[in-house]
Amino acid sequence: MALRATIHKADLHVADSDRHYYGSHSLTIAKHPSETEERMMVRIIAFALQAQEELAFTKGLSDTDEPDLWVKDLTDAIQLWIEIGQPDERRILKACGRSDQVIVYCYGGHTSKIWWDGIANKLTRARNLQVISIPAEQAKELNKLVERSMVLHVNIQDGEAYVSSDMGQVTITPEIWRNQQQ
Repeated sequence: MALRATIHKADLHVADSDRHYYGSHSLTIAKHPSETEERMMVRIIAFALQAQEELAFTKGLSDTDEPDLWVKDLTDAIQLWIEIGQPDERRILKACGRSDQVIVYCYGGHTSKIWWDGIANKLTRARNLQVISIPAEQAKELNKLVERSMVLHVNIQDGEAYVSSDMGQVTITPEIWRNQQQ
């Protein structure tokens, strides 16, 4: 018998003074059986850092043709494609061809650095790609905030995200490894 996804609910309140975005989102997150709580929380942080009304979770790990998060316009064209982890360069290039903007959030510390150093040269023509690293220690700390039903407050200022809930607080300082080229 196949294992089923675990459903988590999150009331996410985002105050992003860097982008002047302030909003609340009621999220239903399906945690795939092979997904760690750490990866699920990085998905939520990626949502908070890119928050906008049209941003949505996809089938993620259950569908290899979809990213973890995306924004589609009214014509069903993909405006923003967000991957979590360490996708291979073919997947990233395919995403860059299908979307206006692609963001990869990696969180594995040293292993992420090895992954990025190995594929960075192969992605030089991907002008719409941004790669952001969540430091490994900070990503691990997010585990202490996990509940089946969460209320998360994310305040973003000067490039740092302050994530708090009844379970504690974590500061996330994303590192931009590659900016989108204009």
